[in-house]
Amino acid sequence: MTNENIEPRKRFLALDTSTATLGVAVTEGGVVLHEINASGERNHSVHLLPIIQQALAASGTAPASLAGISVGVGPGSYTGTRIAVTAAKTLAWAWKLPVAGVSSLHALAWGGWKAGLAGETAANRQDSAGSDADAGVPASAGPGAGTYGPDWIIPLLDARRGQAYTALFAAADSGAPVRLEPDAIRLMADWVQWLGERLEEAAAAGSKPRRLWFVGETALHASEESLRPLHDAASLEAVPYELEGRWAGLLGEARLAQGESDDLHSIIPNYTQLSEAEANLRLSREGSINKR
Repeated sequence: MTNENIEPRKRFLALDTSTATLGVAVTEGGVVLHEINASGERNHSVHLLPIIQQALAASGTAPASLAGISVGVGPGSYTGTRIAVTAAKTLAWAWKLPVAGVSSLHALAWGGWKAGLAGETAANRQDSAGSDADAGVPASAGPGAGTYGPDWIIPLLDARRGQAYTALFAAADSGAPVRLEPDAIRLMADWVQWLGERLEEAAAAGSKPRRLWFVGETALHASEESLRPLHDAASLEAVPYELEGRWAGLLGEARLAQGESDDLHSIIPNYTQLSEAEANLRLSREGSINKR
């Protein structure tokens, strides 16, 4: 291969295996060149490397033309998240590339919100032409929108036992949502109550959102019953959504393009809490110490 066939280092590879969807994307300049999202059985360790090879080949991307690797660090599946993080670190070391970890919940929030707007736009096109939605304007805009703050986006991944991996973001007019609250595992009933209190504070400050977008694994935690305490506070939208690799890619590309990266040896998954096995082990150890 001659130097003429080697692209400058301006492309980025993105990986995310924190959910049931294995997402891989190749981006350049904020544009998705190729993306593969494999949903189904959680067997990411078997399929990740072949899918990376497919994505690179389909986009005509050689490792020599990559400027960095971005990876979703969770929270989400403990085992799944480790797979992408390990692969990203290994490839970054082998190809001598910087690596940037991004929040899988941030990517989920961005993708779910965009999916919700796209669905809304498609519906509006059936009723009228040239509407704000057709122009890509967030649904919170329009007559009287000046009395409202940005919409809120709440990503959801089931964490069992009435809990969810979640966070809070504000919808930006363009680009990635802005973080308002950190990623964490939260008891959903308490989280909904807290959101209600936060809405009251926002209303008093004149920045109440017109709508709340619950995106991701919404079947359990964004049902009408679970969100009942919020029904009178704001308009609620539940958008079932499976994570796509492009959003982790765009978040990571932005970090890397600004010269931000993570230490290759210290980047780790964001578990937000100990796994059940680790928690049981700690309790066992503490019990043994107390008996001495």
